[in-house]
Amino acid sequence: MDVRPTEGCGPAPGSRQDAAVIWRNRALRLLDHVPLPIAVVEFGGRTLIVNRAMAAEFGLLPGQLRNRKILEFFTLRDSDTLQALAEAVRMHRRSQYPARVSWTPVDGRERHGEMTVDLVSDTPEQTPNLLLSLRTVEAPREVPEPGPRTEVSPVEVRILAAAARGATTAQIAREIGITPDGVNYHLARLSRRWRVPNRTALVARAYATGVLAAGSWPPAPPNG
Repeated sequence: MDVRPTEGCGPAPGSRQDAAVIWRNRALRLLDHVPLPIAVVEFGGRTLIVNRAMAAEFGLLPGQLRNRKILEFFTLRDSDTLQALAEAVRMHRRSQYPARVSWTPVDGRERHGEMTVDLVSDTPEQTPNLLLSLRTVEAPREVPEPGPRTEVSPVEVRILAAAARGATTAQIAREIGITPDGVNYHLARLSRRWRVPNRTALVARAYATGVLAAGSWPPAPPNG
């Protein structure tokens, strides 16, 4: 008796896997059309997936953010968020965690918002990935600290100090622990904000505004 499957009698070997790939690709295409900025990152912060809305915040394409550290682009304003996430992973919780963030988009004007963080994984035992969705809110009405250093993040101060020593982009990236593209992103963002044309002018502006301490070597912020 011939027991080979006939056409239409059931899925061929591998068809379930093929179907899973098809549905995954459809889901990614759908994600690209969602107007809300969304990203999926590893628990350590490396970006796995971003949609067009998220990449557009920085004038980039989704592929240009892949494998970059998400905190190259956002400043976390809630110091307890990372501790809460680490505790959630330890206790195998899968709740939502809101975090206040700020970032400088392609237009150069700082924005503030809320990042909703969902811990997602196939099983509770796996180290989860982070599903991030971004919502812009009004800038908090706070009295800013005096002086120009409020415009510069700690990462940017370290980049400026390294640049003042004459370090190359690759050397700065290794020292700070980010990618060369991340270094260039921060330098370009500072250039737009301070309206200067190149790295030499950035360093000069950093000294003139007190971001870097005058008369000190190696270059460092005034508080060392």
